[in-house]
Amino acid sequence: MNLNSFLKEKGEFVPRTFEIGKAFPYSRENLVKDLIAGLTVGIVALPLAMAFSIAAGGSPAQGLYTAIFAGFFISLLGGSRYQIAGPTGAFVVIIYGVISRQGMEGLIVATLLAGLMLIVMGLSGLGRLIKFIPYPVTTGFTTGIALLIFSQQVKDFLGLSIEKVSPEFFEKWVQYIENIGSFNPLTLTVGMGTILIIVGIRRFFPRIPASVVGVTIATLVCVIFRLPVETIGSRFGAIPASLPLPHIPSFQWATLRAVFPDAVTIALLAAIESLLSAVVADGMTGDRHKANMELVAQGVGNIASALFGGIPATGAIARTATNIKSGAQSPIAGMVHALTLLLFVLFLAPLASVIPLVSLSAVLMVVAWDMSELHRFVSIIRKSPRSDMIVLLTTFALTVLIDLTVAVEVGVVLAAFLFLRRMVETAEIRPGSPDIGSELVYGPNNEHPHELPRHAKDIEIYEITGPFFFGVADILQDTLMTLEKKPRVFILQLAQVPAIDSTGIAALESFLRYCKKHHISLLLCEIREQPRRALEKAGFIQELGEEYLCSTLDEALKKAEAQKKTRRHKLGTLR
Repeated sequence: MNLNSFLKEKGEFVPRTFEIGKAFPYSRENLVKDLIAGLTVGIVALPLAMAFSIAAGGSPAQGLYTAIFAGFFISLLGGSRYQIAGPTGAFVVIIYGVISRQGMEGLIVATLLAGLMLIVMGLSGLGRLIKFIPYPVTTGFTTGIALLIFSQQVKDFLGLSIEKVSPEFFEKWVQYIENIGSFNPLTLTVGMGTILIIVGIRRFFPRIPASVVGVTIATLVCVIFRLPVETIGSRFGAIPASLPLPHIPSFQWATLRAVFPDAVTIALLAAIESLLSAVVADGMTGDRHKANMELVAQGVGNIASALFGGIPATGAIARTATNIKSGAQSPIAGMVHALTLLLFVLFLAPLASVIPLVSLSAVLMVVAWDMSELHRFVSIIRKSPRSDMIVLLTTFALTVLIDLTVAVEVGVVLAAFLFLRRMVETAEIRPGSPDIGSELVYGPNNEHPHELPRHAKDIEIYEITGPFFFGVADILQDTLMTLEKKPRVFILQLAQVPAIDSTGIAALESFLRYCKKHHISLLLCEIREQPRRALEKAGFIQELGEEYLCSTLDEALKKAEAQKKTRRHKLGTLR
């Protein structure tokens, strides 16, 4: 199969850029709109790219390189028409931890690994599954990240004289309190002014990029009045007016093993945030993104970022929304955004040196507030089931106090166990009446009654509802093994069982042996496609016998009566 036929067959793996003019119309007017939107979002991304990188322990240049390389390739190859990618707040905490433990070389290795993982996730079709990460988990670690980002900005926002801030949450705040006497009133004033400008612009002029205006005004004030505040240039030096050459790090086994858990977290967060951003874009435009292609593009973008000295990147919801509101029509806008940042680096990089760091801290404090979504956090605590509240608070606490990697892993595992518990609660094994005559049997909510056909006392009928997996297998064992009176024939209805797993099959095999031991005929009726295929593959149906499968309950009852007569005839012959 050649490449063209493969792409035609696998339409979900065709980047949206390749569909311009085919899947959706495109004209010169659309191109002008893309150029304007790309330029606008590029200006918006400029302070954010530098701020997120600085907060994560990198340099402002690394943030710009990330937005340029990852932003370009993710737009070029992505599954969304409107996605804007670059450094985001979700990565600040995990990047800071990797750099503090493994250094910048370790971060680059972790980012490369995460990029490969994202490509594999996309090609294997996991894009649709990633979106099912439970809401309490995403809310818990997002709110936790927001609190950590806010905490990291306090030093620069107050101008505290602390040589090295602890990465631990409580220790960090102890340092702040111990050094509160060293705060700089001038720095605090510039920071507060930047926040007030951002809030005011948002309130009265929502179409203007507030963070850009806030940082620009703060910079002009500091330059004009020669205010003695720390700037990007005084801490990091001048931003190079050129792009770095690609660099491949040394892959040592010890480093790979050390950063592998962080790489998993980076890949998972990149997948979650990029797909959430794409969903938001779909809601704003009515478009439909390709989840798996988006993950592949995220993987390529992160690999490109790492090779050129950048940090992890993902889809940025706020910048994507800005792109859409600015009139973007295609992925060309995202590529123009990256080229805008490239032109800044090549021709205007020296201007970034005079930006006061406190203004970037102010921008990140506003970002942290936006990320926290306290109303949703409080709503889950007040209105959701207790189990969801436990998952939320556990994920939040682990994010803040332990580690984001642990928080995501524990949160997902907790949510999975709660899901299984709820599945077990919705599953049911219902007995039929042993009396001769008919009986109305109701569903779980006393809905949809159906009449059981007449059957004799020595025929037992049970119905399983819900997926028959390892959580329900114990219920079958407990329910059926404790029958006071052993029937001659046992009919098991499986019409309401959409799926069965290996533990459910093992439970049926165990019950079949139980029936054979007690001379009970076992009949299965109304079995659906997936359970039947699974049972055939496991060899259960061959062991049971095809003749013991029935398409309806009536057919099963007729076979049960026939087997009883056959058994009585054999017993009479023996006598």
